[in-house]
Amino acid sequence: MKRVVIKLGTNTVTRDSGVLDLQSIRDLVDQSAAAYKSGWQVVIVSSGAVGAGLDTLIDKSQTKNSKSRVHSVTMRQAAAAIGQVDLIAIYKRMFAAHGIEIAQTLLTRGVLTQRLGYLNVRDTMEMLLQAGIVPIANENDVVAVEELVGVIYGDNDRLSAMIANALNADLLLLLGEMNGLHTSDPHLDPEAELISEVGEVTDEIRMIAAGPLDRRGSGGMKSKLEAADMAMRSGMDMVIADGRVENVVNRLLAGERIGTLFRAKSRPAHSRKRWILTGRTEAKGELTVDDGAVRALRENGYSLLPAGIVHVRGKFERGDIISVISVRGDSVAWGVCSYSAEDVRVVMGKNTRELPRLLDHCFGNEVIHRDNMALA
Repeated sequence: MKRVVIKLGTNTVTRDSGVLDLQSIRDLVDQSAAAYKSGWQVVIVSSGAVGAGLDTLIDKSQTKNSKSRVHSVTMRQAAAAIGQVDLIAIYKRMFAAHGIEIAQTLLTRGVLTQRLGYLNVRDTMEMLLQAGIVPIANENDVVAVEELVGVIYGDNDRLSAMIANALNADLLLLLGEMNGLHTSDPHLDPEAELISEVGEVTDEIRMIAAGPLDRRGSGGMKSKLEAADMAMRSGMDMVIADGRVENVVNRLLAGERIGTLFRAKSRPAHSRKRWILTGRTEAKGELTVDDGAVRALRENGYSLLPAGIVHVRGKFERGDIISVISVRGDSVAWGVCSYSAEDVRVVMGKNTRELPRLLDHCFGNEVIHRDNMALA
């Protein structure tokens, strides 16, 4: 059994006006149903809820300036709440035509960075897939406002990578307006060339990324590269392709080269390590460590001790996922911190023998234990 997570971007499921493009959705449902019947387990992460509900909200709004408030956070939250009903009804009707049942799963990335939430989501979706039901997932915009505010451009790109990570999927497809990663922005540079395969998301690759191209979709190439980095580190391949290419889903599942393939080098990580990798883009804080600590982590597989920490950034609590970087700013690891940011600031640079004297509570010598760490 093969498992694929398919993310459908806003520009794939809606028209330029923002209303749902029923023909495009039907084509993608037909392709997904064909994949399902050929033996694939399919999970869909669908955008489009805000666009689907916006016109209804404006029509029913009692305020005269409702159209001028389209981009307010509260209005987009309300539009998403309305649009989700229409969106899931469309998917249910279209999949039913193929004899396939669906289930709606509204999630937030914050839930998936919590160990218990991660396990609950994984177990629930595993049960749905084993029952032959196709989960239709989306960011729960009523409570998750980062994308709506525009502070964090993520759309459903990172959410789809986190879901694929939790389910140990074989393949992640990001289908949207972009037909892949190019050597430069193809909207600005007519000589930009498509990069057909990427083996590692390097700083040079990240330099190519830009923000979202329009206000209908909140994701851009930057968020797609973050999703690709998580997928590749988790041991799965990912493809960015144009969602309106004819029969794109089944052609990609058959191995045809369309768009950009991000090929995983590593084998799938252990379940707990995969969860820790969700902190790749959602880390609550950051520790800067000296060169000796970097060598201890990378070369010897040691835990992170207070002595090697030189700086603490952010406000995090015991049990949160945080990132570890070198003094030069290179990513070193992500892990579950055994202490709060306040406690780490007290003990950083100190010998472990001093911990009982410095803190009135002690959870061990390790700030991040090696069993709770995933190296970059």
